[in-house]
Order: sequence, then structure tokens, then C-alpha cells
Amino acid sequence: MPTATADDVLAYRVTTQQLDRDAGTAADTAVLDLGVQDTGPDGGLWALAIRGVVPDDAELATAWTLRGAPHLYRRADLPAVAAVTAPFSEADAAKRVHDAARPLKAAGIPVLTALDTIAGRMREIVTAPTVKGEVSRAVSDALARDDDPGPYNRYCRPCDAVHLYEQPFRLAALRAGLELQPGTSPPVLQPVPGLAPQDTVPDRLDVVRAYLHLLGPATPQHVAGYLDAPVEDVKAHWPDDVVEVEVDGQRRWLPADDAGRLGAPTPRGVRLLGPFDLFLQARDRGTLVPDAGHRKAMWPVLGRPGAVLADGGIAGVWRPRTAGRTLTVAVEPWTRLSPAARAGIEEQAERLAAFRGVPLKAVETA
Repeated sequence: MPTATADDVLAYRVTTQQLDRDAGTAADTAVLDLGVQDTGPDGGLWALAIRGVVPDDAELATAWTLRGAPHLYRRADLPAVAAVTAPFSEADAAKRVHDAARPLKAAGIPVLTALDTIAGRMREIVTAPTVKGEVSRAVSDALARDDDPGPYNRYCRPCDAVHLYEQPFRLAALRAGLELQPGTSPPVLQPVPGLAPQDTVPDRLDVVRAYLHLLGPATPQHVAGYLDAPVEDVKAHWPDDVVEVEVDGQRRWLPADDAGRLGAPTPRGVRLLGPFDLFLQARDRGTLVPDAGHRKAMWPVLGRPGAVLADGGIAGVWRPRTAGRTLTVAVEPWTRLSPAARAGIEEQAERLAAFRGVPLKAVETA
């Protein structure tokens, strides 16, 4: 069995996720196969920018998919994405909708049936760009039972209103052939003409294989955690052409075609990763950040920072601070930074300010 260290794993992921390149296109950007989470001001487009991509607006589409989060995909891939991001089974669907599964079960409604029902209503209602709140209210009203909100709806204390459970609403949107208008807050949904799940999809878009390729070597538990799916469903969809790799004493798996890339030299350079960059989405957080205190700082319950990726590893966290029309990047390093790393952080901070369209006021290092 091949063996690898944590440093080998991180070096593999940096190169596989193309964080070491200066230029590319949406067509050749690997992370778009799994989807690029578009959360926060330094979300999907920043994740592409630090991989050298400035996409044309028409190339990309935004949809609620894995974990109900908004993700960027190549527009041409949407029919396949609609297929591969759907729940594997009824048990998987129940897990993905969280607390919404209980009232549906009590009413004798399978979750997959509920998703199709919600999708059908959404398809009828959204015939033109429509704000999320209007869609939710219309679907909620359509599925209520007289004075009884019914199993599809819940009372929301913060809103002081009855509306659809959030996860079924989000997971049904792509089933209904709906995408999100980019950059809208609150979100605006709009129909994608003729969108339907594709019967056969390329291997590169299979979510289990894509995780193993981009975030491997990994275990079924890691993949299940990322997809928010049951481990048994992930095992049932486990690719045949994977090889075992021992990583610091743990058995993991990697596509056979990728095994030869483990042990390659560590890429040099600095990137300021956004809080939800795919590199930080791996479910083996101990491999990414070995120190428990640093993990707590990297993934707090609320208000995630970004990560300083320096020479193949996480060297600290960063946060943006805005004052008027200026940006300050506050960096908390976890190790002594070399002059080259400091210069790289300065360069990346300038790049971030240009991306946001504001001047960089300062880089502050704790």
C-alpha cells in the first residue's frame, strides 16, 4: 500500500485544485467539477480568481446544491449537475433535509416525493425572475392545508411567520429547473429553459469521484460529511478504480490515475483563501490544520476567517476590514513568516482589493 504524509496530501491538493497556477479558464478549472461554493463577498468568484480565472458571465451558473449552499458551475454542465447532486436514496434525502424529515415521515410522505412536489410548485410559480421570499410564500401557501400549515411548513420564530422548511426549498430549486441570479441579495430565482437532469454524466462530475480527486486521499466518512449523505450511500457509489493509500496510519482512497502525483514537490507561493474555498472544505480538518487551537480559530461556530495558504500549508488566518471605501487585511500568522511569505501576502491583499474594487489601506499582521 502506498504511504503519504499530511504534507504530501496538502501538496497534492494544492496542485490538483490549481492553486499554484497563474492563469486558466472556466473550461479547464477542476474545482468547477465539484462546484465552487459562493458564500460571502470573497466567495466563488474570488476562489476562481486565485486560480487564475476571470470567467465570462455567460460561462457560469449558480445553483443551490450540496448542503443547500449556492455553488458556481459551468453552465454547460447544469443538466449533469442536476443529476449528480440529487439525493442518492430516500435515506439520503431524509438526511439532507435535516429537521424537515420528521413531519414528512409523520404524514407518510417520502422525502423524495416531497422534493418533487415542492419542485412542481416552484416550476409553476417561477416563470420569470422572482425574489426568494415571494417564491417561498407562494409555495408555502400552495402546500398548506386550510388552517393547518401541513408537513411542508414550519413556524419560524425569527420571522414570526409560517413558511417552508429551508433545506427542502433549496434542494428542490434545481429539480424545478431554477438557478440563482448571480450577486443577488436576497436571492432571486429564475428558470433555466429546458433544464432537466441528464441521464448519463461524465466521470469528472460524479460527486464521490470528484471529492476523491480534489480532496483525496479520503475515506467514505470524509465524502459523506461533505455531501451531507449517509456513509452507506457513499459506499454504494464508491468508484471501482481507486487505490488505498496510508496517510499517517489511516487507510484512505484516491483515484488510481492520481496516485502517482502523491509525493510531488510542495508548491511555493501564497494565496488568501476565502472562508469557504474548496481547499478548506475537506472533512479531514486534522490533516489541514494539525493544531487543535488553530482548528478552533479556523472553523469557529460563527464568522469564519479566510486562510493564508503559504508554500503548501495553512500558515494562519485573515479577515477583511472595511472602512469607507478602503480595505484592510488583518492577518494572524501561526508561524514565523519568511520575507517571501510576507511579500506574497501583500501581493495577494492588493489582488483582493482590486477584486473588490477598492483601495488597499493596509495589511496588519498580529
